[in-house]
Amino acid sequence: MHENPDDRWPSELRLMENGRVLRISFGSGATYDLSAEYLRVMSPSAELQGHRPEERVTIGGKRHCGIIGIDPVGTYAVRLTFDDMHSTGIFTWNYLYELGSRRAENWSFYEAELKAKGLSRDKAGQA
Repeated sequence: MHENPDDRWPSELRLMENGRVLRISFGSGATYDLSAEYLRVMSPSAELQGHRPEERVTIGGKRHCGIIGIDPVGTYAVRLTFDDMHSTGIFTWNYLYELGSRRAENWSFYEAELKAKGLSRDKAGQA
């Protein structure tokens, strides 16, 4: 089955719960409610992702973060600004779709990283 490019084109982006959740709906009919915490820790910024997988930085202490800004980047993405002032990640429509469709897998990986590194969702430093 061939995927239509419009399937990964957003039909709506809506901040909910005082910036704690971003709801994104796509042309495919898929709708995902992505927490600000999840988006923050999965930010595609080079400062978090590095340039190779082994450079990826795991951050804790973002359980209660929020999104305070959404700015378009051309017609292909948005820049999210978080209440900790992080704003260097550009979230493409495709990346947001992947974050939504693979949320359970990504979240499990993140929680395992936190545990392995002695970090907490509630504190930025060591657990």
